[in-house]
Amino acid sequence: MRASRRGLSLISMPYHAGRPEVGMGLGPKALLERYGLAEALGDDVEVEVVTLSDGGRPEIARTFELARRLAERVSAARAAGRLPLVVAGNCNSCLGTAAGLGPRRGLGVVWFDAHGDFDTPEDNRSGFLDVMALSTLTGACWEALRRSIPGFREIAEQDVILVGVRDLEPHQHARIEGSRVQALFGDAIRWSSVEDVLEPALTDLRARAETVYLHVDLDVLDPSEGRANEYAAPGGLSLAELERSIRLVGSRVRVAGAAMTAYDPGCDPTGRVAQATLRVARAIRDAAG
Repeated sequence: MRASRRGLSLISMPYHAGRPEVGMGLGPKALLERYGLAEALGDDVEVEVVTLSDGGRPEIARTFELARRLAERVSAARAAGRLPLVVAGNCNSCLGTAAGLGPRRGLGVVWFDAHGDFDTPEDNRSGFLDVMALSTLTGACWEALRRSIPGFREIAEQDVILVGVRDLEPHQHARIEGSRVQALFGDAIRWSSVEDVLEPALTDLRARAETVYLHVDLDVLDPSEGRANEYAAPGGLSLAELERSIRLVGSRVRVAGAAMTAYDPGCDPTGRVAQATLRVARAIRDAAG
């Protein structure tokens, strides 16, 4: 007999660049209120919203304060035996999510994204803090601020699998290639299959990781499935490939918590990506068991 499924804590963080409900920060509310995300996930779903009342601080200060608040919510969900599923505007929500999942020993990361999010302040040219999310999580930058997040510890680069990455500037590609991150580039997936390249990476990760944080930036989807946000790029995964990949992750290693990020309803007038996101969320719940 299959064990009963964990209750789910659906944690909304509707912020983009530290500002509430603008751009991709509109995504969590749209998914919950317009498209019925909580209802699509079945029974025993609790919804929480992370908020920040002080909008006068600089973007970076706001972003890390949100991460601190998110870490507390995720930690509480885990303590209650519930699966934390974060729905956030930006990928730097990963800092609070991973911190809240508990001790870092034995925690790996499987990260689906069209982009590397691996810039540092020294090489970044856009000024967009969110493209430093994964580099901060692995300890390359923002040391004082990342360590202000309760429970935060860095994830070793070799314990990260980056799936579907393809939209990179030359310096970004070089930085990933020079790291120990297991990068499954879009070209490799197109020439083979996502399962063929993901399976050996998971086997390697499973030798060190007892659990994983599963991160899905929705622009990992190919634009033929709809545009998740303004940064969507060709050469991505189909929805079916993404669903299969998520379930493969869950069949190989226990999912401790997950996030779906970067959905901008302004780029999705027909709701195709929103409907796809409901399927992604159900795949995550199935994978987490």
